[in-house]
Amino acid sequence: MSWASFCQTYERSGGALRLGQWSQTGGTYQATLTIGECIESSTVSACGPMAALTAMLSEHGIRMETLSFHQLRDGDQTCTFIRGTNGLGTAWAMGRAPDATTSSLKAVTACANRLAR
Repeated sequence: MSWASFCQTYERSGGALRLGQWSQTGGTYQATLTIGECIESSTVSACGPMAALTAMLSEHGIRMETLSFHQLRDGDQTCTFIRGTNGLGTAWAMGRAPDATTSSLKAVTACANRLAR
């Protein structure tokens, strides 16, 4: 599989879930999520950004638990690879961004979308 094909499959999985605005103040996280046609705002307290996003998804009925996590630098990008489950199946997904946090959030979003198929 070529790198372009890999990215198309595991990174740009499409789907109903999209992550918009994201902010953090201490242990409090705020985000705007688009779920299908609905735009939702969420605020949670969590011990890190992945835990926060997972909690936000759960609040909106989207179950996503991370089973495996791998992160590495690729030039000026951070690549995050995760394997997640919704209790019914598992899926691998990838996120890429200049910083580790955004890369992780993109991977969680991609994984949730892949699991929803």
